[in-house]
Amino acid sequence: MTTNRSTGFIAAALLAAVGTTAACCHEAFGTTLADKDAVGSAPADAPPRALQVLQSATPWLTGTTPTLRGKVVLVNFWTYSCINSLRALPYLRVWNDRYGDKGLQIVGVHAPEFAFERDRAKVRAATQQLGVDYPNLQDNDYAVWQAFGNEGWPGFYFIDAKGRVRAYRVGEGNYAEAESLIRKLLAEAGHDVSAVPLAPIASIGVEAQANWSQLRSPEAYIGYAKAQGFAAPGGPVRDDLHIYKPVSPLSLNHWDLAGSWTVTREFARLDKADGALRFRFHARDAHAVLGAPADGQPVRFRVTIDGKAPGVDHGTDTDAQGWGVIREDRLYQLVRQHGPINDRTVRVEFTRPGVLAYSLTFG
Repeated sequence: MTTNRSTGFIAAALLAAVGTTAACCHEAFGTTLADKDAVGSAPADAPPRALQVLQSATPWLTGTTPTLRGKVVLVNFWTYSCINSLRALPYLRVWNDRYGDKGLQIVGVHAPEFAFERDRAKVRAATQQLGVDYPNLQDNDYAVWQAFGNEGWPGFYFIDAKGRVRAYRVGEGNYAEAESLIRKLLAEAGHDVSAVPLAPIASIGVEAQANWSQLRSPEAYIGYAKAQGFAAPGGPVRDDLHIYKPVSPLSLNHWDLAGSWTVTREFARLDKADGALRFRFHARDAHAVLGAPADGQPVRFRVTIDGKAPGVDHGTDTDAQGWGVIREDRLYQLVRQHGPINDRTVRVEFTRPGVLAYSLTFG
């Protein structure tokens, strides 16, 4: 999703410094960090505007508003079903451990992409499962996003101990540069971080960094509001049950449906059992954002790659035979290839109706 920068407190100097890269979950490459004062100092008797926005916002998933004044603050805009957001979490967790007692406060701003991510209970459960234990703000109406002028997931704002926004970037990457800036801002604030080692940060499973050199497939949305690459003749039938048939051959970065589906603005719902979703992709990893049926019962699904069980190329949410289970609304890793990366067709077949398919993402 492309978002427009607001007329909030981020000054024109910051825009010139970091550019205006638009990012979404399928192309979120980090811009270069800029060590630039973007917001002038506020009067001594009032907190700077950036911190005011955070401290006046609600609700906090942790229940209490963190103390931010006098801290170096790293604000991360994220959403829990976005693969780009997930791949940034190992760095945020480690930075929180390394510098949390040395003047750094990380703040997550959870801005939902899909409707299910607006549910506070689901977001709280996701943060617990993902080991995100620093304070998180739920920004369902995008008020904080707009005040900051954020442009995509993941977005990062670096605020010094005087409350000035010193850098902004959107997207993945440049983590060593980001940590260097954190250390610089902490040192400016009088904190000695020289004894904190700059050890490599490991990432595994779904959070492992993408194989960027082989990534040639963008995110594909299934709902008709943002769908691209749907191979069915005439496109999706909107908001009505329709029986879809697979297309042959399926071109790279195109997808199709098989079975009885209702395609809505945000997702496609399977209305009868044994429906399937296919995508022709070129990437090491393939993921799908999937939702459980309204009855809350788990649904088994099976993944094949070019018509065969994935074997060692199964994802973290599937086994060697390709079987997985949908129990909650989230991102599921379907495929992680270990050999040569070529054009492949991933097929996901569902055993029960009611499943919601939101998007496919790659890495």
